[in-house]
Amino acid sequence: MGGGAVEGALREGGSAPELKLIETLLWDGARAVRADRHGTRMAAAATALGWGFDASRFAALARGEAGVPARLRLTLDGGGQMAVERGAVPAPLAVWRVGMAGARLSSGDPWLRVKSTRRAVYDAARAGLAPGLDEVVFLNERGEVCDGTITTLFFDRGQGLRTPPLSSGLLPGVLRAGMAVPEEVLMAEDLGRVRLWLGNSLRGLAPAVWVG
Repeated sequence: MGGGAVEGALREGGSAPELKLIETLLWDGARAVRADRHGTRMAAAATALGWGFDASRFAALARGEAGVPARLRLTLDGGGQMAVERGAVPAPLAVWRVGMAGARLSSGDPWLRVKSTRRAVYDAARAGLAPGLDEVVFLNERGEVCDGTITTLFFDRGQGLRTPPLSSGLLPGVLRAGMAVPEEVLMAEDLGRVRLWLGNSLRGLAPAVWVG
């Protein structure tokens, strides 16, 4: 799908009144970690949707209480209104136990590149996690590995850390962008043959074990 078609599809869907863009940040007690990258991603998504974005408002909301770590969930709606919810930081996982999602993604779906409340397929997969699993990863129509429900996948087949390309159907993750890891296609059948890590900007990066 070309750039104009992608923009058109996003702007058409962006008129949905309930739609919001989302950025989830870690407040470490002194600063919002990777706040600039989160703001840049939300601004780019807002531009693609034809929405307004106030960078100064984003910066003002991306704050918590001094000395108290927090999860910050910032949202932006089509009218340019921004809000924040502050909550507890989720407990870290030493190792993620990961399996396969039942649903498949379409690599050409432009909404996979936008972090928004339009995420029913991710929410359904997360709600249906089998006992003993912490996460599932999706495949696209070609059998290529994409994202998890709330994480980006990283892997090493003996040549250094890699991550699947955006062309497979991925969100441009903030942790992923900051790490600047080379992209490489990972097929479903290789998941049990490589070392795995999962992570996101809120939780950081941790090893993963493929359960299948």
